Amino acid sequence: MRYAKTASLLAFALLLSNCRAAVRTGLDNVGSHSRLFQGKRIGIITNHTGYGSDGKFIVDILRRMPAVRVTALFGPEHGFHGVEQAGKRIDSDTHPIYKVPIYSLYGKTRKPTPEMLADVDVLVFDIQDIGARFYTYIYTMSLAMEAAGESGKRFVVLDRPNPITGNCVEGNILEPEFASFVGLYPIPARHGMTVGELATMFNEEGWLAGVKADLVVVPITGWRRSMWHNRTGLRFIKPSPNMPDLETAIVYPGLCLLEGTNVSEGRGTDMPFRRFGAPWIERQTLAARLNALRLPGVRFEPASFTPTASKFQGRRCHGVKIAVTDRDMLRPYWTGIRIVNEIRRLYPSEFEWRASHFDRLCGTSRIRLAISNRSSLEELRQSWGPAIESFTQIRKKYLLYPE
Repeated sequence: MRYAKTASLLAFALLLSNCRAAVRTGLDNVGSHSRLFQGKRIGIITNHTGYGSDGKFIVDILRRMPAVRVTALFGPEHGFHGVEQAGKRIDSDTHPIYKVPIYSLYGKTRKPTPEMLADVDVLVFDIQDIGARFYTYIYTMSLAMEAAGESGKRFVVLDRPNPITGNCVEGNILEPEFASFVGLYPIPARHGMTVGELATMFNEEGWLAGVKADLVVVPITGWRRSMWHNRTGLRFIKPSPNMPDLETAIVYPGLCLLEGTNVSEGRGTDMPFRRFGAPWIERQTLAARLNALRLPGVRFEPASFTPTASKFQGRRCHGVKIAVTDRDMLRPYWTGIRIVNEIRRLYPSEFEWRASHFDRLCGTSRIRLAISNRSSLEELRQSWGPAIESFTQIRKKYLLYPE
């Protein structure tokens, strides 16, 4: 009953806010691609973001298609219902309403097994991404593409807009030795692509492990690359517990780097990634130092907070709150690097690296080493140029939507 009541309330809110959405997602357009599903057993990789702009859930939409059977569901990090905290292992379950298995792809395995796919003809992916390399849903997608390719199953991506636009590429390219579930492929921290475009790139560039998926992307309509999510007419459903709104998504590609340090990134507060600090930081000093950098599109305000979970749970922290003044000018990844650098310089005795995780998030050890050695960060940033130019040339081949 809890699931049914929650789903009904969310569906009603979606219907009210999205009935005149300017942009239609792949799920909204799925009716014109019904041939992909008719007569098939369908497995769906989704979570609580898998709603159409009419307020209907993907499972209900596909089940109502003629000669379609939904036989399996798959949940990513944070679970099928999107309520579990980051990094928590999740067990498989049975859906209480649909009476089909929910296979966890963030527990004993992160890749669907042949047994999970035994009763599936077509595997469908529909999850809202954020647009940052280290957001794990895109790797749930790619590993499922591998499994589908190995099992001879078609893989269908129902595309959704990149909420932080599709026209900005920022950061260094991930180096192969730092590949992990927060970054598997050589893409920058902010890739400026949709999940459908990424899926095509992963497939065509040969990045899947020894296979190629039978991939179909059901595209978005009405979306342009310069659109921020609040310009689409679509409701923003927080895709994970600490991604409550678009404002958080805007800064996330840089502020996530604080996870690789002993500074609180604001988890356990009502402003994760938009407020950060530690008990040993002097908030006025840090705010002044960061504002003196004159980073484009952002200013910093002194703040204090007490996390109810995660780092420094129950302890008073001091730091800053981020105020975005121009989201088009903001370069969040570079901003995150400069924030870490200033905290490290101000508090060398108190600051600590979670070095392996920081390097995984950055996709390189060079950023951490440059900060530790007080090397020129600007020179390091300039050194990314050739690799980024190469990536943008590859990327152009897979862009599905107009500039």
